[in-house]
Amino acid sequence: MQYRTVPKTGDRLSLLGFGAMRLPMKGHTIDEERATALIHAAVNAGVNYIDTAVPYHMGTSEAFVGRVLAGKYREQVKVATKLPPWTTHSRNDMDATLSAQCSRLQTSSVDYYLLHSLNRENWDRLLSLGVMDFLDAAEAKGQIKNAGFSFHGDPETFREIVDARDWTFCQIQYNILDEEHQAGTAGLRYATKNDLAVMVMEPLRGGMLANAVPPVAEACYDAAAVQRSPAAHALRWVMNHPEVTVVLSGMNDEGHLAENQQTARETTPGSLSPDEEAMMATARDAWRQAMQVPCTGCGYCMPCPYGVNIPECFNLWNNHSLRVQGRGAKTEYAVRLGGVLGDAPGNAGLCQACGRCMAHCPQQIPIAGALRDIQQIYEGPLWGAKRTIISHAAGIATRILAHRAHQERDK
Repeated sequence: MQYRTVPKTGDRLSLLGFGAMRLPMKGHTIDEERATALIHAAVNAGVNYIDTAVPYHMGTSEAFVGRVLAGKYREQVKVATKLPPWTTHSRNDMDATLSAQCSRLQTSSVDYYLLHSLNRENWDRLLSLGVMDFLDAAEAKGQIKNAGFSFHGDPETFREIVDARDWTFCQIQYNILDEEHQAGTAGLRYATKNDLAVMVMEPLRGGMLANAVPPVAEACYDAAAVQRSPAAHALRWVMNHPEVTVVLSGMNDEGHLAENQQTARETTPGSLSPDEEAMMATARDAWRQAMQVPCTGCGYCMPCPYGVNIPECFNLWNNHSLRVQGRGAKTEYAVRLGGVLGDAPGNAGLCQACGRCMAHCPQQIPIAGALRDIQQIYEGPLWGAKRTIISHAAGIATRILAHRAHQERDK
């Protein structure tokens, strides 16, 4: 494992960090057996930075991480978690939140503590509530070892926050699509100029850069001198930057962990060749041209009070666009979001434009407008009839498969 140094403390952190936002699932809950094995395998291989937060996995991630790290594993890692602005309404809320987090994480001190998802609004509000005094007091008590912030705002606000305090670190969204978005490359360099360690989130844009490769980008990768997966190419691009301290990956598969470990071992600062940099620039342009909406699937917009599965709506729209939408796209949309298989509908047409989701979106996506576009593309005037037809077809297929299974058992 490659390690990089935190300038203000000398901590040696693994270039690959484990993000506990997208752990393997069993139904609607964390698959604890598999996720435990993944985290233990990562730590045993040298990963020593684990990032979690209050909202991850519907509020269960912190407690799970606490259980997984209990005992010898806690001594081997640095744990990061965050103060959520959306549930912080007073100075006392900050103390209560941190105390509860320490309890869930089974620790007396959080190694790296972030103000979560800062933008102009969240930053101003936390300042007005006394967040600087909170951080000073928590550090003095030893409840927080290193203070930092995660960021989803504009470049000017980023520089203002960096200048406001002697932070140890920051966390920014950074990948081949975000060189000029949010903090961007300019923010990465500004943080480094001020001796902040930089933790990178969304290096694969919520998995998009690994799983939804447009044909032009795929052709670039196929022609590369060294054959790697799309995920490895995207991670290498981020890790190539000497300013980056930790690259967080929400690994939920054993294969992802093994490949990411290898990528983190091999990718030293400045190791990309000119040909590789040109290839990634071409791939970046292909994604930008093809994608419909810059959603990372973080889920901060959820739950929708009207039942819209916002991340899945955007995921399907992007995937169909990136993969050159075929004839089956509307059927897939109906099956996945129309409730035809007995689950609750989550289609875009349920949106009532209440605005709740947009207040929480780190990417500042105009969600209601995007959902209207999705509704027009996928639903249309015959939406109800289409759902009914597909539902009947699914029911017939299920009965046929069940009949065949009975026949096999009776042989």
